Amino acid sequence: MIESFAHVHVIETASAAVVFDSSVPDLGPRVADRVRAGTRAPVSHVVLTHGHRDHAGGAAALVDGLATPGRRPLLVGHEALPDRVARYRLTDGYNQVVNQRQFGRVPNWDLAGGWAFEVPDLDVSFNRRITLDVGGLEVELRHVRAETDDHLWAWIAERAVAVTGDLMLWHFPNAGNPAKSQRYPLEWVAALRDIAEVGAQLLLPGHGLPIAGRERIRRVLLDTASVLEELTMMTLDLMNRGASLDDVLAEARLAGERIRRPYLAPTYDEPEFVVRNVWRLYGGWYDGVASNLKPARYASVASELADLAGGPLALARRAETLAGEGKTAVACHLIDLAAAVEPTSAAVHGVRAGIYWQRRAEQQSIMAAAIYESTARESDVRAAAGLGEVAG
Repeated sequence: MIESFAHVHVIETASAAVVFDSSVPDLGPRVADRVRAGTRAPVSHVVLTHGHRDHAGGAAALVDGLATPGRRPLLVGHEALPDRVARYRLTDGYNQVVNQRQFGRVPNWDLAGGWAFEVPDLDVSFNRRITLDVGGLEVELRHVRAETDDHLWAWIAERAVAVTGDLMLWHFPNAGNPAKSQRYPLEWVAALRDIAEVGAQLLLPGHGLPIAGRERIRRVLLDTASVLEELTMMTLDLMNRGASLDDVLAEARLAGERIRRPYLAPTYDEPEFVVRNVWRLYGGWYDGVASNLKPARYASVASELADLAGGPLALARRAETLAGEGKTAVACHLIDLAAAVEPTSAAVHGVRAGIYWQRRAEQQSIMAAAIYESTARESDVRAAAGLGEVAG
């Protein structure tokens, strides 16, 4: 296993080796060096478990770096992977913004040149299943829509090894990312159960520690499947009873002990975001509140509410009071309304920064923490700029 933001796994036989994933673009050459140093047999295949940047971004450098005279590794992936890479080109600016916010402080995650990356044409692609011959070792690849629509996992029966990409993450499943494209929780559940049933003795994930032992692997996979299915079905049940999104978010909650296990902790994604994704997947974007169907501009509504409250500073003061009482969720709503009315007010942004730093400190998931921290920093800058203008 090569730790390189996302793990790169190598399975070797006497005459050939297969490499799973390639890390981010900046680290592709380094991964190639590590693979060459750690293997005796030539690499016959590079398999991309899915098209995320940290798994497929280094593919070009890796394939080139592992080529030998007269032999170049075959690049393998699901047939939907090229379309994913093309979507990244279409949304390069958007992805640069949201991923810089989420990963901007991570080493080797430089997005100054953009988010989009190139993946060479796949030499081998497939739809549902395919079996590769790696020096006489059969490597079965199975497609599943889960974190992405192009995801695959590998089963190497002779060695009882499963390579799972991001199907197993050592945190709550990344099935609800608020700024990314659609996830597929029930198909993810089915895949976890399929992996549990093959009898793997070693599970190699895309992130986190490998898991050894058939029963331990089964317990982790089946626990994860059960929790994700429970949350999804709870959400669908409420939707089928006509609940609004607001009501679903309030009621579709997992018992705390369900996510206290180390492999289910909401340290990256979190259950509330998964609920929103289930709503989007099965119900579209309308949240059940009629005024949100064709809403007024946010600033227009904010202005009316500020007038009722006695001005934006009154809203800001009330938000500050609520935050002091620990009611940061409501406080964030009020301070955002105040900032929408007075977007250059140093006083409003000073309060807003404090509230969002407080909200950020309350978060366990990286996704929520990154968004709140970004907002706090934005208001810190605006507050300082406003104070400078007053001083000038």
